[in-house]
Amino acid sequence: MATKEPSTKKTTKKAAPKVAAKADVISKLRIRVRAYEYKILDLSVKQIIDTALRYDAKVEGPIPLPTEIKKYTVNRSSFVYKNAREQFEIRVHKRVIDILNPTPKIMEALTNLSLPSGVNIDVKII
Repeated sequence: MATKEPSTKKTTKKAAPKVAAKADVISKLRIRVRAYEYKILDLSVKQIIDTALRYDAKVEGPIPLPTEIKKYTVNRSSFVYKNAREQFEIRVHKRVIDILNPTPKIMEALTNLSLPSGVNIDVKII
């Protein structure tokens, strides 16, 4: 009976090519816009998007975030009628806009943008 000897051929696995993470990083400009009135907020968001699209930027959004509602309960009377109360609320409407791969021209155009009062803007680079 003849036995077969195992082959001495070496098998090697090819290593996966390393991906250059820093070269493929997509920077993103995240703009959070907040206001008490949704009409002014929507006009401001439209103005921001129009400015970004004028410089051929890729825009994601506007993404509506949940409305933040703060409720305050106040007694109607200072002394008697303790059960008579009034409730007031403040609504803060929010939107998020993402601009992919912003150029310095887009950044400059967005900083020079004049928006109405009552609109709060937070800008982050991710």
